[in-house]
Amino acid sequence: MSNIRNARLRRLPCAALVWALAYAPPALADTKPLVAPLQIAPGTTLAPLVDARLRWEDVVQPATSADAVTFRLRGGIAVANAPSHLTFIAEGDATAGLFRDYSAFAFPTSNGQKRAGYSVIADPETVQLNRLQLAYQTRTTALTLGRQRINLDDERFVGASGWRQNEQTFDAVRGVQSFAGLGVPVTVDVTYSDLQHTIFGRTGTRDAYHGQFWLLGAGAKLGPVNLKAFSYLVDYDPTTFAIQNNSSQTYGLRATTVLPLSKVVKLSLAGSYARQSSYGTTPFHFAADYAAAEGKLGAYGLTGTLGYELLGSDRGLHAVQTPMATLHKFNGWADIFLAATPNAGLQDLYGGLAYGFPMVKAVKGLTAQVIYHQYDAAHGSARYGHEIDSALGFKTGPVGWLVKYADYTARGFGTNTRKIWLEADFSL
Repeated sequence: MSNIRNARLRRLPCAALVWALAYAPPALADTKPLVAPLQIAPGTTLAPLVDARLRWEDVVQPATSADAVTFRLRGGIAVANAPSHLTFIAEGDATAGLFRDYSAFAFPTSNGQKRAGYSVIADPETVQLNRLQLAYQTRTTALTLGRQRINLDDERFVGASGWRQNEQTFDAVRGVQSFAGLGVPVTVDVTYSDLQHTIFGRTGTRDAYHGQFWLLGAGAKLGPVNLKAFSYLVDYDPTTFAIQNNSSQTYGLRATTVLPLSKVVKLSLAGSYARQSSYGTTPFHFAADYAAAEGKLGAYGLTGTLGYELLGSDRGLHAVQTPMATLHKFNGWADIFLAATPNAGLQDLYGGLAYGFPMVKAVKGLTAQVIYHQYDAAHGSARYGHEIDSALGFKTGPVGWLVKYADYTARGFGTNTRKIWLEADFSL
C-alpha cells in the first residue's frame, strides 16, 4: 500500500502541471458572458454550450485504493426562436482518463474499465449523446421533449447526478404549468419517461434502464412557505441485474421557507415526508417511511446547518431506495450508502458550518465548509459509522476551483474510506 501511495504522490505534481496548462486563468474575473449568442435569423439565436471539468480523485481503503485523473468535455448548441418560444438543444460529452489506476464499476461486468485490485471511482471513459431536446417555454408554460436533464426539488428522488463526470439524463416528455387567479400561485409538474440514462455512459453495461416512470408534482406558495406534493411511480423492466427490485411508488410532501430574523440573520427551513411501497415489477412487498428535516442559520457570511434524514425500513427486510437521485448530495461525500440503502434503513444526523469570505477580493467566491455525519440503522440498534467532510471552493475568471475531502469511519457498515478531490470547472 505504501508503494501505491508514494506513486500517487509522485503523480500529483504531474496532474497539477496538466491542470495549469489546461486552465491558466486570467488575472481578473470577467462578469460578461464569454461568448454572446449569435443571431442567425430574425428572432433566432445560436449559442454554444461548453462545459469542461478536470478532476483528480484519490481513494484510500484498507484493502484497495484508487487514483484517477479524468477530463470531461461537454459541448453542443442551443438554437432559440423567440417568436415561437422554441429552443432546440443538442449536446454530447466525452470523458477521458489521464491516469487510470481505478475501477470504473462496482458491479460485475466484462468491460475492461473494471480493474481488479482498485477501489471504485465511477467515471468511466465514454463518448455519448448527453441531451437532445426541444423545449417550448412561456411565462406560465414549459414543455420539454427528448433526452433531457431533470432535477426535482433537492434532487433526493430525481436528479442529474451532476457530481460525476457523466451525468444522468432521461428520455422524457415534461410539462410545467403555472396557474394564476387561484388565490395562491400554483405550479403543476408532470413528467413521463421510459428510459433512464445512467452515469456509466455507453460502456456496454448498465448504460440505461428501461421502464415506465411517472414523476408528478404540484406546488403552491402559501405566504413565506413553499409547499409541494409529489408522487413518483417508478416501474423498471426486468433485467439481468435486478434493477426492477427498485420499482416503487412514493407519495409525499415537502415544505421550505426562508425567515429573515433581522437585517443580517436569516433562518432557512426544509422538511419532507414520504411513504414508499412496492409497485410494478418489484418482487418485494414492503412499505417504509422517508423523512427529512434541515435548518440553516446564517449571519455575516457564516452558516450553521443541522439536519436529519430517515430512509426507513420495513422490518429490516427492505428499505427506501432512491435510484434516480443525485446520491452524492446525501449521506456523505464518501458515497458509502450510494449503491443502495441497507435493508435495515438509514438514519443520518448531520451538522456543519460554512463560511464565505466576501472581504477577500483577490479570490472571488471563496467559501469553506465542514460537515459531520452520524449514521445508524433505521430498524434495530445497529450503528453504521460516522463521517467528516470538508471543502474549499473559489473562482478565478471563468474557472471554478474545488478542493474536497471525505473521511468515513466504519463501526458496523462498509469500510473505512478516505477520498480527496482537486477539481477545475469551466463553462460558457
